[in-house]
Amino acid sequence: MPWAFTTTMDYYSLFITLALLVAGRILFTTHFRRNSANLPPTIFPTLPIIGHLHLLKNPFYRTLAAISAKHGPILLLRFGSRRVLLVTSPTAAEECLAKNDILFANRPRLLAGKILGSNYSNLGWSPYGDHWRNLRRISTLELLSSNRLNEFHDIRADEGRLMIHKIISVCSSPVNLTLIFHEMTLNMIMRMISGKRYFGGEMEEEGQRFKEMVKEMFKVSGASNLGDHLPFLRWLGMRGLEKKMIVLQEKSDSFIQELIDQIRKLKGNNDNNKEKKKNTMIEVLLQLKEDDPQYYTDELIRNLMLNLLIAGTDTSTATMEWAFSLLLNHRHTLKKAQKEIDIHVGNNRLIDESDMSSLPYLLCIVNETMRMYPPGPLLVPHESSDDCVVGGYHIPRGTMLLVNQWAIHHDPNLWSDPEMFCPERFKGLEGKSRDGFRFMPFGFGRRSCPAEGLAMRMIGLTLGLFIQCFDWERISDEMVDMSEGPGLTMPRAQPLLAKCRPRQVTNVLDLSS
Repeated sequence: MPWAFTTTMDYYSLFITLALLVAGRILFTTHFRRNSANLPPTIFPTLPIIGHLHLLKNPFYRTLAAISAKHGPILLLRFGSRRVLLVTSPTAAEECLAKNDILFANRPRLLAGKILGSNYSNLGWSPYGDHWRNLRRISTLELLSSNRLNEFHDIRADEGRLMIHKIISVCSSPVNLTLIFHEMTLNMIMRMISGKRYFGGEMEEEGQRFKEMVKEMFKVSGASNLGDHLPFLRWLGMRGLEKKMIVLQEKSDSFIQELIDQIRKLKGNNDNNKEKKKNTMIEVLLQLKEDDPQYYTDELIRNLMLNLLIAGTDTSTATMEWAFSLLLNHRHTLKKAQKEIDIHVGNNRLIDESDMSSLPYLLCIVNETMRMYPPGPLLVPHESSDDCVVGGYHIPRGTMLLVNQWAIHHDPNLWSDPEMFCPERFKGLEGKSRDGFRFMPFGFGRRSCPAEGLAMRMIGLTLGLFIQCFDWERISDEMVDMSEGPGLTMPRAQPLLAKCRPRQVTNVLDLSS
């Protein structure tokens, strides 16, 4: 028996020794290959199969920021089988989004792009190429150009007036600003897209259906899908999220198709009507379809409209919520903005989009809000289409790029007291939504947000109206809770409630007309 025990121990020692030798060889080989290939630094150990996925915790942008603060601004990570380049410095972001813009103009093939992006064919998920360039051209020239946005000016002004009227009618109780901002934004965008107004009219039920659809779209888009990085999970039948996406895509397609069919029918009935009226975005696309029916299919029109709806609602709403949350916690800033509007606009009319150039402090508030709470804390992932160099390191083809905008916006080496709300830091940059690569809330380069102009108009007008027309205060002496909720657009964890009193400007205007 002593011999057997000794033999067992010898085998155990031998196994441990061999395991350590193999592990050491793997580490040595990996380190040697990494050095010889001049790859960016990484984090050790990289676990078998899952890589660095075990490090990720919600919210991702804060977790990744902490990792970068410890290990450096350029890191090469492994999310399962996928290489990921994590960038958290303006210099590295500039190399990726300017110097190597074309090489990083692709999107990674993720489940959301396959299902919600109509098999990678819509503007957000399409790979860089002729089709994507056509979609981008249509968006920037036909739908979101300055001339087109000017055509929709009256819609945004009318929605602002109607929302002020609604707040006056309910201001005897705390106002749910989260609900107000969301419904106002949806009404603005839907009226520009289809001419329909869902909230505050006879279409409330259909509006609620649409609102839930948008909410669910963001929920599933922001859900972590391990199957994107560990494909074997799909082979094992773990397809719950995939099934939800398929159902949601069918609902959204059906919803937008109904709008297209209704507008097509109305357009046919009004062909003999010589009265000139402004076109909705769907009407613009249907006119283009007449010249090129093979390209402007109903599917393409649906995809473009869904892109605008999804990208333009929650992002703008979240920015407005955070801005007012900050203003309620910093009453002196709110009063300063109010005074600026009183001086330059007065109390005999409502603020208009054309007034924005005369309201630099209001624009500073918008910029500072987007710095502290960027609408996309992690820029939508890019992917390299070929080998390139970033920060002197070799980046292999097919590497997913994550630019952590939140980390850049909160870097104390770039911003003094970055956790402090200070709109004055943007003095001199009024009217600009970009400050090099340390502040780019709408991204940069070919894949930057094409709806930047629309977003800035909606946000500036809405905040200006609410500041001009009401005196606001918190619902209690306690500061507004600034906790962040889960999601792609950095939403508030709790609805924003506030008390208000109408100001003089609301008394001299006929808001019921």
